[in-house]
Amino acid sequence: MAFTLQTLREQVAAGEDSTRQFKSRIDNADSLAAEMTAFANTNGGVLFIGVQDDGTISGITSQEVHDANQLISNAASQHVRSPLVVQTQNILLENGNVIIALTVPAGMDKPYFDRKGVIWLKAGADKRRINSKEELRRLFQYTSQFHADELPTKAGIDKLDRLLFRDFLKKRYNSDFPDTHAEQLRLLQNLNLAAGDGNLNLAGVLLFAEQPELVFPQFVAKGVRFPGLAVHADRYDDSEDFEGPLSRLFKDALAFVMRNLHKVQGKNGVNAPGTPEIPEQVFEELLVNALVHRDYLVSAPIRIFIFDDRVEIVSPGTLPNNLTIANIKTGNSNIRNPILISYAAKGLLPYHGIGSGILRALEAWPNIDFEDDREGSLFKAIVRRTHRSAEGAGAVAPEPAPETQNLHQKQRFSGANPRDFAPEIAPELSALLERIVANPRITTAELADALKVSRRTVLTRITTLKEKGLLRRTGPTKGGQWELIP
Repeated sequence: MAFTLQTLREQVAAGEDSTRQFKSRIDNADSLAAEMTAFANTNGGVLFIGVQDDGTISGITSQEVHDANQLISNAASQHVRSPLVVQTQNILLENGNVIIALTVPAGMDKPYFDRKGVIWLKAGADKRRINSKEELRRLFQYTSQFHADELPTKAGIDKLDRLLFRDFLKKRYNSDFPDTHAEQLRLLQNLNLAAGDGNLNLAGVLLFAEQPELVFPQFVAKGVRFPGLAVHADRYDDSEDFEGPLSRLFKDALAFVMRNLHKVQGKNGVNAPGTPEIPEQVFEELLVNALVHRDYLVSAPIRIFIFDDRVEIVSPGTLPNNLTIANIKTGNSNIRNPILISYAAKGLLPYHGIGSGILRALEAWPNIDFEDDREGSLFKAIVRRTHRSAEGAGAVAPEPAPETQNLHQKQRFSGANPRDFAPEIAPELSALLERIVANPRITTAELADALKVSRRTVLTRITTLKEKGLLRRTGPTKGGQWELIP
């Protein structure tokens, strides 16, 4: 972007972060190359030269501008591998000095190294070097140069579930499993299920091993049905671990979810099994999505939590590359595990196309929320339930539709005048309540963003409303909602 003096001040006022860095001076090409490398290996960013660490905009002299531009050119072309194409813009200050805005784009040829062979990544406002094979694999995965399902394993082809694999070959290719070991290995390698060392790769184990959990005990799924609205340390109504090849794991996990949902009789006869409160297709799509798109570089199981008001499917790893929740709701997708996806599409799982699973789930049941937890390295699909058992009766009673809930809250809000109890901050409280009425599940971070205030300010105002008996929070910390007290 092109910077004006006004936009420069706005950027500096926002402070340093993963895309914005301040330098009062630059005089070392290696140090500058490390900053460029970190930006290029992450999402790109801007280095403001002439800005102090504390945000003071001092600028540099015209002679320093000449020297800095020469240093930038040398660092980008000779101290980074592969060379980077960067842009600079000189912004003139009132005192005659200049700020250089050095823009480094996200690299197209990752990973980038500095002259010493170090790979740098941004970590908030700082940078850090890659120190492990796991981090390097993740970077290659991020740039689609490596995929976790290609990883070689120590499982030989003797670990195959031969009956399962023979059935797949017959059904998909009308072909028989070869008799000799050499022919079997060649076939598995041609099908991208075995590595060059003669062992199965990760995809081969997950899809066709007889007991994948013996090779990778972390790549299973676990389900728990908790009473109430929160996780209990020692109380649950149902629990099961799901193991085996992905096709069996999917089938068993789906059965667990469906048996823990209510059945709605509707117009069916007394002896009819009833219709599930949430269509089965919703969980088919979300479970397949969890199995084929999870991050297999994270050593953790998929978790399925069922509460009175929701079902949570928690997948290890966040959305890949630059995907956002808004993207996936419109059908965008990035392939993290291409081998698994290809075999799901060949009939091993009910998979209908890249990027379409979330859309189909939302079409069948719009009341689904998603959380992309970058800090916790997990992705969560939260399916809201609209039926609960009536206390002591086992009956099924529908909850108010979201529109009705919002109407009730608006009616409650219209009858309360914040000025009556807090005249000095009534406008701020009114604005806060209006946002909550419009979206009872809004987070404090979203409130802060919408009201253009800090999260601490939002929390202070919420505390005031709670103390005055107007507002309460129900449900868990994540996934709960605000309620105006009648």
